[in-house]
Amino acid sequence: MTSQFQFQLDSLFQRCHSLIHIKQLQAHLITTGKFHFHPSRTKLLELCAISPAADLSFAAQIFRRIQNPSTNDWNAVLRGLAMSPQPTQAISWYRSVSRSPQKVDALTCSFALKGCARALTFSEATQIHSQVLRFGFDADTLLVTTLLDVYAKTGDLDAAQKVFDEMPKRDIASWNAMISGLAQGSRPNEAIALFKRMKEEGWRPNDVTVLGALSACSQLGALKQGEIVHGYIVDEKLDMNVIVCNAVIDMYSKCGFVDKAYSVFQNMSCTKSLITWNTMIMAFAMNGDGYKALDLLDQMALDGVHPDAVSYLAALCACNHAGLVEEGVRLFDLMKGSVVKPNMKHYGSVVDLLGRAGRIKEAYDTINSMPMLPDVVLWQSLLGASKTYGNVEMAEMASRKLVEMGSNSCGDFVLLSNVYAARQRWHDVKRVREAMITKDVRKVPGFSYTEIDCKIHKFINGDQSHPNWKEIYAKMDEIKFRIKAYGYTAKTDLVLHDIGEEDKDNALNYHSEKLAVAYGLISTVNGTPIQVIKNLRICGDCHTVIKIISNIYNREIIVRDRARFHRFKGGVCSCRDYW
Repeated sequence: MTSQFQFQLDSLFQRCHSLIHIKQLQAHLITTGKFHFHPSRTKLLELCAISPAADLSFAAQIFRRIQNPSTNDWNAVLRGLAMSPQPTQAISWYRSVSRSPQKVDALTCSFALKGCARALTFSEATQIHSQVLRFGFDADTLLVTTLLDVYAKTGDLDAAQKVFDEMPKRDIASWNAMISGLAQGSRPNEAIALFKRMKEEGWRPNDVTVLGALSACSQLGALKQGEIVHGYIVDEKLDMNVIVCNAVIDMYSKCGFVDKAYSVFQNMSCTKSLITWNTMIMAFAMNGDGYKALDLLDQMALDGVHPDAVSYLAALCACNHAGLVEEGVRLFDLMKGSVVKPNMKHYGSVVDLLGRAGRIKEAYDTINSMPMLPDVVLWQSLLGASKTYGNVEMAEMASRKLVEMGSNSCGDFVLLSNVYAARQRWHDVKRVREAMITKDVRKVPGFSYTEIDCKIHKFINGDQSHPNWKEIYAKMDEIKFRIKAYGYTAKTDLVLHDIGEEDKDNALNYHSEKLAVAYGLISTVNGTPIQVIKNLRICGDCHTVIKIISNIYNREIIVRDRARFHRFKGGVCSCRDYW
């Protein structure tokens, strides 16, 4: 092919912005006899498969006209399939090319693995992995990075770690894939450790790296680690990226420091996105600052940013956590008349808002007024409210609805059991627990984290596995003595088992959040705030005890439970005992 014709061809490729243009180019290649010239044919397939004007069905038609497709031809279509809404087709295409006379190359395997990653198909990835080893492609850093990304996304973090550890050569993408995989795969401690190791080995984390590290810090509520990552972001000027700024705001809010989050929000040098506003509104919501969240929603509109469904949901959550019932109902009614119509989550938030306020009949009526069928979450919210206010009839009705919908959540059974136990209907408690055993439903164990000297410590209820458990238990005995002198009486009615009062008292005394607070007291100097992250909702007794501890020991204690933050200081909580 002459250089002049190649120049003309490149110019034609650059002007292909629609399927019509691609078809005209195909006709041109056929009439000039250049369709069978491999580079131009492959380029045509790539245009069909991955360009903005992509049409995979037309790419397949072109491919079928090729008598002896090259590996590059196969790869062009395979790449498009891996990026398509049906990535499993990439796996089928890979099997076809494996059976063809053409040999697969590293790119073939890489595109197939990308399809596996998007389709979350673990077994197919392992098969391709064995072929990668057999073909000797395991020295290809890009390919092996794609492989470890597949393992991480499909949940086999051990396999991903093994691939990472055995890589003869790593690049920044390899580190990023492993850190993100650990952060998203519920191993945030390891993600933070790998981020540290990466810097120690002389690598410069980029915006993708810090997003993974910030996600891990957010999960753990690891403020000190998060501040280190934020410091690096500022030094490297990565805060010019709005996505990174959003992640920093989210990290500070999930560590319980909404003022720090708001400072980042106010001082951003890049343009705020809709996600930025939504993240900040949700930060105020989680921390119980309902009025600030509503003010920010108004400010958002004044700044010309139109609220979306997430904005309204965050604001409704803010009303929910702050007990702003009338404001929440008013916002919901306003939303009904706006462009953004309420969806299932908005209805769920309003049902929860009314239920928490004891307006259970209104919550029930809201469910019945919905234009769509209610989901499991709405009935669970009603069941939770019924438990809080001792409405046995409504609890039984909500429980029946959940059974009809096929829900098998342990929370459904536990809530109903708790309703009966609060009324000392032990026969019904036994019946519910027998149903749990029959259906193999297991209660999620409670656990808590606290960060001390940049190290995360985990506790479970009644934990004696911590190296300092004897000192922790001694501190708990001291706390128990001092809070009783303060007038505390254990809320043994919250222990929903048919056991003696002394056993109930002991069961309450060693809840995971209390152990975490006790460890914080013995491990930090006076005046240092203590942070605790709990996987479940904080119980009423722990809430009362931690309020008293904050006053007796003159400590600020920040507890993030499943739904929100509780900031204890001077014997009061930021939630105003409404959560």
